[in-house]
Amino acid sequence: MTVESHLSGLNETLTGLRAQASRINRWGGELARLLTDGGRLLAAGNGGSAAEAQHLTAELVGRYRHDRAAFSALALCSETSSVTAIANDYGYDQVFARQVTAHARPGDVVVLLSTSGSSPNLLEAAHAGRLAGASVWALTGPLPNPLASLADDTLALPGDPCHVQEAQLVVVHALCEAFEAALPSAYRRAS
Repeated sequence: MTVESHLSGLNETLTGLRAQASRINRWGGELARLLTDGGRLLAAGNGGSAAEAQHLTAELVGRYRHDRAAFSALALCSETSSVTAIANDYGYDQVFARQVTAHARPGDVVVLLSTSGSSPNLLEAAHAGRLAGASVWALTGPLPNPLASLADDTLALPGDPCHVQEAQLVVVHALCEAFEAALPSAYRRAS
């Protein structure tokens, strides 16, 4: 593969992402309502998707573009003591599910990022989120995939796993754009 062919593949994935703009806007609005009402977002992924889960939660706890209130968001993949203890005691398939069971409340959002949509630990986390009464949102690669079938809503992108993973960063930033645009003015601070 050449750089040119890689970029062409990424362009195809981003074209698929452009078709998801209305979903991202809807998610941003739902997230703004949830978090301003005291709800929480839980996010998880493996590998590069774990990095994007952390990126999303950092933008919500910190800020994206503008100074504003901090919101409750946890990246389950960054809880290293929990991840390793749960993997040791219950198996790696349970590293996120056990945390979802501990932290998710009815109405919260669990965002699961997976390029394949078939990671067993994310499938278990989706089950746990549904049992907890949380909404499960999936960011995946092409359909069909098992995670999409378990999620309440899925943003599925076409393309190779590397392109899907690169586009996940764009999704994170676009979701933050939509979230901040939907925030009531009481949660924004003058810049």
